[in-house]
Amino acid sequence: MISLHTTRVRRRRLGVAAAAAGLFAALLTAAPAAATPDPGDAPVERGSVTTSQQAEARAAIRGGDIPGVDEIVHSSNIKHLTNVPKGALKGTNTDLAFQGKYAYVGNYDGFVIYDISNPKKPKTVSEVLCPGSQNDISVSGNLLFLSTDSSRSDDSCSSSTQPATEKSSWEGMKIFDISNKRHPRYIAAVETACGSHTHTLVPDGKKNIYIYVSSYSPNETFPDCQPPHDGISIIKVPVKKPQKAKLISFSNLFPDGGNPGAPQNPGVSKTTGCHDITVLPSKDLAAGACMGDGLLFSIKDPERPKIIDRVQDNVNFAFWHSATFNQGANKVVFTDELGGGGAATCNEEIGPKRGADGIYDIVGKGDKRKLVFRSYFKIDRHQADVEVCVAHNGSIIPVKGRDLMVQAWYQGGISVWDFTNSAKPKEIAFFERGPVTLDQVTTAGPWSAYYYNGYIYSSDIAKGFDVLKLNDWRTDPADRVKLDGLNVQTQPDYFAR
Repeated sequence: MISLHTTRVRRRRLGVAAAAAGLFAALLTAAPAAATPDPGDAPVERGSVTTSQQAEARAAIRGGDIPGVDEIVHSSNIKHLTNVPKGALKGTNTDLAFQGKYAYVGNYDGFVIYDISNPKKPKTVSEVLCPGSQNDISVSGNLLFLSTDSSRSDDSCSSSTQPATEKSSWEGMKIFDISNKRHPRYIAAVETACGSHTHTLVPDGKKNIYIYVSSYSPNETFPDCQPPHDGISIIKVPVKKPQKAKLISFSNLFPDGGNPGAPQNPGVSKTTGCHDITVLPSKDLAAGACMGDGLLFSIKDPERPKIIDRVQDNVNFAFWHSATFNQGANKVVFTDELGGGGAATCNEEIGPKRGADGIYDIVGKGDKRKLVFRSYFKIDRHQADVEVCVAHNGSIIPVKGRDLMVQAWYQGGISVWDFTNSAKPKEIAFFERGPVTLDQVTTAGPWSAYYYNGYIYSSDIAKGFDVLKLNDWRTDPADRVKLDGLNVQTQPDYFAR
């Protein structure tokens, strides 16, 4: 049993656009522009709650079933080291990336660079204003990549929002030079069909970086999201000449159109693209979470990904959101973002199999490999009906002989769990805050929670940047694994160094 500690406390115009040479990112000197609501991960910031629901939430808190407003609770084997509140960027915090002593946090209003050389006291290095949801982020060398998945007037960092039906709208990938961390410089942009909800870097080990751009259409009225939008955009970036980045193909992953969704499969999203892709370059493998479908594919030729296997779960999975390999490349954890990141799904009514993780073993060899379902995992701490909570972004904790993962659950907090036995996963540590309010349904809590060089870092949608430390015999060996950097969706071979 885990003991408790408590502390009070899109759309669009198809094409490719390059940014003008020498265009600089705007470093913040004033209040940022308002964030644009995201149709996938946080479509609704707030919603109405009935009087009876409010009363039930308050009664549960008085009874000790869930933490009080902003109350921190955690298991005894995890310690909250610090929280850095949001600075000038007040939008929704999103994904995380790492490089050396720096952490990079995406935000609907731009991105923030932190110096984490002392994890107990992170320092803000720079905040870059560049609005455009959801600003999914990754880094490689002196380059930073940022996804834009909302209808913008142009590809600049001073663009404005405009109706999604405007054919002149822009969205896609932005590229920054971060050789000077205090003054990142915006150097190029590539427009993609349906924008870029998320993206994944695929290095070729030579002179180029490929970007797999995941995008999908929640609304088929958008001009460049008309069906069939059944694949991923692939961008090629010459490392030494990133200004020449260009769209090289659109790879069709669903020749049959993918999962048809409702009414054939009630409660399941129709597949109109992918939400997120994780690659394991050391094994030439990728796993795709694509709305109504889960994929396993080969990336031996990064310009031409090849599907190996495809699975669906039309009983318990509503929206295939993200994927994580274990280190042995014989398992994949898929997440189900039931409710699109805007609903309270961690309660008794929803149950343990929906809005959860699905654990699949990879069996067989080569192109005959299959994804075989083993079990579900979901946090068993019921959240209040005002707390948006669902399985979200996480990463492997590198321990030889064990399959361990840390994961964000929005207002369900952060969970550390063991799926070494893929049929019997179990939680071994957790951290969470109580609801940010009892008066309305609110999207808040950790968007991403990742393990990097001995610490857990979390981008909290509302509260900022958190750092935690595990103290558990099962996870302690991971402290000895040191990386030069980490983009979680480009999963490293932790022990090949």
